[in-house]
Amino acid sequence: MTTMTASHPISRWTGALWSGALGICAIIAVIRPADAEPRAVVELFTSQGCSSCPPADQIIGDLSKDPSIIALSMPIDYWDYLGWKDTLADSRFSARQRAYSRMRGDREVYTPQVVVNGSTHVIGSDRAGIEKAIGKADKGAGVMSVPVTMSLSGKQINVSVAASKEPAVSRGEVWICSIAKSVPIAITRGENRGQQVTYHNVVRNLLKVGDWTGRPESWTVPIENLTRDGVDGAVVYVQDGSREKPGPMLGAAYTSLH
Repeated sequence: MTTMTASHPISRWTGALWSGALGICAIIAVIRPADAEPRAVVELFTSQGCSSCPPADQIIGDLSKDPSIIALSMPIDYWDYLGWKDTLADSRFSARQRAYSRMRGDREVYTPQVVVNGSTHVIGSDRAGIEKAIGKADKGAGVMSVPVTMSLSGKQINVSVAASKEPAVSRGEVWICSIAKSVPIAITRGENRGQQVTYHNVVRNLLKVGDWTGRPESWTVPIENLTRDGVDGAVVYVQDGSREKPGPMLGAAYTSLH
């Protein structure tokens, strides 16, 4: 393998099912003002074994500094056989990337790949393309129209999802993911051998909170069941469709834990 671009889709998959409740770190109370509500969720499917990925990893680091964008790294595992096992990879992320491809009706599964607001995909190292996709997806019906907040009450995390700002948007799945904001990795084998690459907002765990039905709803999650070392941020998102058939992002919130 010499490069991984949009012209090199993956045709073979190791089946992966999303597991149930997984740990996340405790979430501190954060109320985002209206003008700080995010306008885009940007997911990067990346790999430590992909020579084309480091520039995309850096772009995610840059986007993570923008309060209007929730940028997430989702390391996949299907390049592990090429000489370096990705130490952050999760087969669930490979399954998620495949699910997006099925929903779009194409075979475009590659690294680095960015998916913006659950719909548009772009080569992850194409900064201008990502910015264009953010602007385009932001205008989609119902996209990021659902206010989401998180707060801490005693030993419980409260997740609140308001009614949609658009009447046509009436359902979605609510997920929490714990993230590690900065993870430096020294790569000793494979195409990136000898490099130290920093991965930003790496998703470490996922938990489905519940199903949103268009009305204001709230959920509580016991903190003691969700803790895990090594994470320092959390994201809640509401997405149309299901984990097997993910649709547009309807709303999201991010908080730092430090």
